[in-house]
Amino acid sequence: MAEGKIISGKATPRGAYPHIKRVGDFLFVSGTSSRKADNTIDGVEIIDAMGTKHLDIKAQTRAVLENIKDFLSEEDASLSDVVDVTTFLVNMNDFAGYNEVYASYFDKKNGPARTTVAVHQLPHPDLVIEIKVTAFKKQS
Repeated sequence: MAEGKIISGKATPRGAYPHIKRVGDFLFVSGTSSRKADNTIDGVEIIDAMGTKHLDIKAQTRAVLENIKDFLSEEDASLSDVVDVTTFLVNMNDFAGYNEVYASYFDKKNGPARTTVAVHQLPHPDLVIEIKVTAFKKQS
């Protein structure tokens, strides 16, 4: 049976699932957000004394992809091994900012297949994006 891994120094999963699971040569990364180990969230800025927040899709996208990169490295893999990406956006108006950051990690011709869908909400009101990926990396 394949075994999953929970990576220390990262946000603890909010349910009964691992950060990453290897099954043969395939790696499955669970839905990943910009939440940090201390439960703060990258890409959230308090902009006034009333507590008004700015939720930055670019910062959150970058943090999510960096988290995924770290999870993959635990299996000696990298973003170049990713073959499929599913992205969940709370607001499709964030698509352009997400797409801009995404394009700095993956290229159009050789990047993974991708699906992006809008969802009503994610597990925390400050999260505007979650990404899950599948990678292919031969076992050593």
